[in-house]
Amino acid sequence: MRFEKVCIEGVTFHLPDNVVTSAEIEKSLAPLYNRLKLPRGRLELMSGIRERRFWEKGVLPSEVATVAGKKAIAQSAVAPEQIGCLISASVCRDFLEPSTASVIHHNLQLRGDAFVFDVSNACLGVLNGMAIIANMIEQNQILAGLVVAGENGGPLVNNTIETLLARKDISRAEIKSSFASLTIGSSAAAVVLAHEKIAKQRHRLVGGVSMVETQFNQLCRGNDDGGAGGEWSPLMETDAETLMREGCRLAGKTWARTREVLGWSNEMISRVFCHQVGKSHRKLMYESVGLNPAKDFSTLEFLGNTGAASLPTTLAMGIEKNALQAGDKAALLGIGSGLNCLMMGVEW
Repeated sequence: MRFEKVCIEGVTFHLPDNVVTSAEIEKSLAPLYNRLKLPRGRLELMSGIRERRFWEKGVLPSEVATVAGKKAIAQSAVAPEQIGCLISASVCRDFLEPSTASVIHHNLQLRGDAFVFDVSNACLGVLNGMAIIANMIEQNQILAGLVVAGENGGPLVNNTIETLLARKDISRAEIKSSFASLTIGSSAAAVVLAHEKIAKQRHRLVGGVSMVETQFNQLCRGNDDGGAGGEWSPLMETDAETLMREGCRLAGKTWARTREVLGWSNEMISRVFCHQVGKSHRKLMYESVGLNPAKDFSTLEFLGNTGAASLPTTLAMGIEKNALQAGDKAALLGIGSGLNCLMMGVEW
């Protein structure tokens, strides 16, 4: 993908107030830790995540995505009536039908002839949504579009804890498949893209590359889609070691191809914003793509893995902290279970 007319006009995030530390999660798992003689502090030590945030019980993805969307529109120079496409791209949804995007569209009171739908692709959803909207802008089908994500990690973490405690016969080896679930957090994020003729910010989305290796689709699987009122009990099983190894290998191939498409070299990159998983994943990924980890803007230490909201939340925080300066080239490195990779370049 190459884009000549697409600009990033707004990138925002919205976080829960409720902070839960890794130490608190381990305290909840004390009976299991004591029985298996597991050392305290291993969750933070292995993941690099000291805390994450959860929404209050009953909060829906559409509610928090709406807040992020309002902030992104207000931050941009785009009028609501210019938004021709709204995509809700989080893993979490209000319900299976209708689309969560339809609720958010109503909340935001956007135009009646807009394209409105959900995109579901694990942690890559927002980048996929950005690519769809960018192509629509490039083809002059719309002037602007909005991608939102509202991720709610609390039910997954809580149900994982309850399930582990209920298993009186569980072994150390069996716990491994649940470890990734305990790194999940919550966040909402939104991105406004606009045609250059109405853009004021002039931050260009240059293009990107998508690559997959779907023979690894079994490495991370969740069993629940959501539920109205927040009453749902998801579980996820993850082969974290293989997922990290094969995912980072695919990331290396995808970034090499992305550099070719964009005409960039690693030396040209000023900042990198990637999907936030854990410290081991980050180390191996930067080795795989050949980029300097000092260029990384990290949020995993205090947010954990917030699914599809992770990368845009990190980007929004980086912008807020002035991590990007005029003329900088930034890499957006997306990776998700499936396996899927989507990597994009931005000229700030």
